[in-house]
Amino acid sequence: MHASLPVQLGRERAGRRNARVLALCQALYTSSVSIDLTLTGLVGYTLADDKALATLPFSLITVAAALTTIFASFLMARIGRRAGFALGAAVGAAGGAISVHAIFVHSFWLFCCGTATVGVFQAFAQYYRLAAADAVDVQAKGRAISTVLTGGVVAAVLGPALAAWSRDWLAPVTFAGSYALVTVLGLASMGLVLIGYRNAAPATAPVSPSVAQTPADEASARPLSQIVTQPIFMAALANNAIGYMVMMFVMTATPIAAVACGHTIGEGASIIQWHLVGMYAPSFFASRLISRFGVLRIIGVGIALSAACGGIALLSTDLPHFYVALACLGVGWNFMFVGGTTLLAQSYRPSERAKTQATSEFTTFACTALASLTAGQLLTRFGWSVVSVSILPALAVAACATLGYAWSRSRAGTVAAASVS
Repeated sequence: MHASLPVQLGRERAGRRNARVLALCQALYTSSVSIDLTLTGLVGYTLADDKALATLPFSLITVAAALTTIFASFLMARIGRRAGFALGAAVGAAGGAISVHAIFVHSFWLFCCGTATVGVFQAFAQYYRLAAADAVDVQAKGRAISTVLTGGVVAAVLGPALAAWSRDWLAPVTFAGSYALVTVLGLASMGLVLIGYRNAAPATAPVSPSVAQTPADEASARPLSQIVTQPIFMAALANNAIGYMVMMFVMTATPIAAVACGHTIGEGASIIQWHLVGMYAPSFFASRLISRFGVLRIIGVGIALSAACGGIALLSTDLPHFYVALACLGVGWNFMFVGGTTLLAQSYRPSERAKTQATSEFTTFACTALASLTAGQLLTRFGWSVVSVSILPALAVAACATLGYAWSRSRAGTVAAASVS
């Protein structure tokens, strides 16, 4: 027992180091996405002959991410997370370069290829938080996930500024410089992973009778159908997928709605910038809140805040209401996403990691892609009020899944207590 203590401490130190490295990678990745979020609609509008297609290049980022998540998970199970993350960053750098060339030759469809390639980077980067969680013990998973997501705070503030600062780098071709910066950020992320990240063996399995792994389980993992029907997995998936879907749905529609309500383009961009801060800033304290109040309570607060976004947006279309609604949405997403990921990391045995994570991430991005593609159409046809109300049924599903897991856990505890007595 004492001989294993140095091993345990060494693994904990390695897990914390990897989490810090991945936080920096998260900052670089989020900066890249912030540039795309800030400029891709404008560039698409400039390049597209049919202006109705202007938002397609940005939507393709999410679509490509959804299509790549399963491949990324199984590839990293084969070649290791370090090589996979480096490959994803390299592909992101290539996507930036393709976008630069597309802007120079004024090719809308080539620009779509470039942004879709950045979506492949996004698919790999979404596993940063899971890699950090897998490398630490159960009680430290929430902290590791939060550490990685803190990397998005700096990027949320600097991303739009970087987009504006770099757009004339390759003057007189406007915006090409910003996508050149996407290439630089991708290469920086690749170098950081190769230098600072080390593949880590999965930490001990979650302490749960339905999930804990025995030596006999090493050879044969449970069927996927058995894994995904666990209440803990359903709660994790509901909060990850619905939280992300609702966030992307409202965020995609907000700049257009703000301008339609008489606000300036700059004010619309500022709303999104502070929304991004709301998404990532709570990561500094989310893990401590989970440790103190429990993951299910924090998820509940996240669902309530996301629902409050819809209610506040219905009250008024003045600028303060936009800011407060999107701030609530950002913090709500963070609590749902950190909480959902914490549950997800406890829902599988190490031998089941690749297929379980692939299922969760694919479902999350498929829902997010659908939300991104439909937000503009719903806003155009029915208006901002309908967009605000339409998120509530989805959040109700997340709440029901969370309550279902809470009930199953309470029931299991009651049965266990009865068997002991």
